[in-house]
Amino acid sequence: MDSFVKITSLSQGRDRIFRTTQYACMLLNYLIHKNGSNKELVSKLKQLESNMSAGRKLFRLGNTVDAVQAARRNVQLSDPMLRFCLTVIPLSRAVYFICDNILWMGSVGLTDINKEKWNKRCNRYYFFSLIISLSRDVYEIVQLLKEEALVQKEQQCKSISHLGKKHVQRDFVWTLRVRTEAFFMLLFQSLKSNPPVLLDIVKNLCDLALPLDKLGICKTNPGVVGLGGLVSSILSILTLTHPALKLRP
Repeated sequence: MDSFVKITSLSQGRDRIFRTTQYACMLLNYLIHKNGSNKELVSKLKQLESNMSAGRKLFRLGNTVDAVQAARRNVQLSDPMLRFCLTVIPLSRAVYFICDNILWMGSVGLTDINKEKWNKRCNRYYFFSLIISLSRDVYEIVQLLKEEALVQKEQQCKSISHLGKKHVQRDFVWTLRVRTEAFFMLLFQSLKSNPPVLLDIVKNLCDLALPLDKLGICKTNPGVVGLGGLVSSILSILTLTHPALKLRP
């Protein structure tokens, strides 16, 4: 109950609740419509999904300023790769929020715009921010792999010093298989010991379904988009209630 109160007291938390409801409605609507039953419920779910989307646009009216402030803070980071990614990501999201705000003004009749054109612009900037976010995740994984490999190498050196070194000739296929298994085991150990990196990459991959579909790069269906958005929203709520699971900086 305390976690729920904490989430609802934050604008970002309310946005995540609305987002979870929106994509849950999209997924349920797809599943019910696919079975061809209960048209009245389908209509109600569509209306609720539309209301949640409109509510989220209203919550995001001030997010552009927050994104620009985040970019200014991240310029001070010492790591050049992180500095680049964590400066570009909020800036691209700032432009995304501007496009989203213009879409909102058009939907409530405050201005006359080409909604299709602005919707595409919105999704392009969203897609770009996700690609950079995934690049940052890959960079984090590479750093984790280096650290884990160094630890394992030190352990192997200790073992070799006790047991003695043995040279065994093996064929190429065997060597490739062993190295592949070792890589995936190393990746598993690295992500297991660093849940924030794993959660962030899963969240970004789930979010990727929406702009890919909207931009026509990889057409799917509302079920896939709804499921991806739902999983991503739940993970976002999880990082809000448990800050230790949020990837930093």
